[in-house]
Amino acid sequence: QVQLVESGGGSVQTGGSLRLSCTASGNTYSTNCIAWFRQAPGKEREGVASITAGGARSVYVGSAKGRFTISQENVRTPVYLEMNSLKPEDTAMYYCAADPRYQGAYCTDIKPTSYMYWGQGAQVTVSS
Repeated sequence: QVQLVESGGGSVQTGGSLRLSCTASGNTYSTNCIAWFRQAPGKEREGVASITAGGARSVYVGSAKGRFTISQENVRTPVYLEMNSLKPEDTAMYYCAADPRYQGAYCTDIKPTSYMYWGQGAQVTVSS
């Protein structure tokens, strides 16, 4: 079992920045992929970015490319999501997720159904 706790959410104005943290506990050495997802009211949960455990390789989805950075120093440290140039459409609950299954050299299967462990979420609100 792996437990995940997100922190760092908050409210910012358009163009601002936030950094989310995902701290894992439990059997963290079994984790292969860690990802950030988000869910806005009335919308489906969508993938934002993923990283291989230990931080070697990352993948970004859609509008996260060029604005967000996912990072992890090593398997014992938190996973961060640095978000810059935030827009109102980035407003959502952001979730950290982890999965023990091997997806290949990159964690490209960034779908909610592909992740076993989930945090409780952190709210990000961007005002215009």
